[in-house]
Amino acid sequence: MSDPAGNVLEQQVLGSRRFSNVVVALAVSLGGTGFLLSSFSSRFGKNYFPLIHSSDLPWVPQGLVMGLYGVAALLLALYLWTVIAVDLGGGSNLFDKGTGRAIIKRRGFRSQIEIDIPLKDIQAVKVEVREGLSPLRRLALRVQGRRDLPLSRVGEPIPLADLEFTGATLARFLNVPLEGI
Repeated sequence: MSDPAGNVLEQQVLGSRRFSNVVVALAVSLGGTGFLLSSFSSRFGKNYFPLIHSSDLPWVPQGLVMGLYGVAALLLALYLWTVIAVDLGGGSNLFDKGTGRAIIKRRGFRSQIEIDIPLKDIQAVKVEVREGLSPLRRLALRVQGRRDLPLSRVGEPIPLADLEFTGATLARFLNVPLEGI
């Protein structure tokens, strides 16, 4: 998003509130509940889980271990749902030529992370692309006296065309070179 005069450029950054994270959290929640219900069925001799007859399982060791797996999965699901609710990593990149500042905001667990950089200290916009088993596609700012400051979301790789377009737009707006392409 930008203002009509062309002095402000704002980019929204997607955090952990993504469809893929919701699917994983839902799967872990359902799996943990299934393991816990199977453990209860084994312990009390009554089928609490309608898909299988787990009341026939011996409590020690199968029922007990399934209960431990269920508790561990539900604790992991609680963490995943908390990360989704907080929208960890979400925020914005604001570049304002009027004030001469770049403000990078991200949501953390306990606080809002905010980095304020003078536009004159930005040397380049860097596009990093690494393919392979652990692919990396990110946009970063090369800032004088600091290490590279990442601007793009973490997790799912951004399509290459979108990454190049965003990087070129930002480099043109800041009047700095685009590196890495």
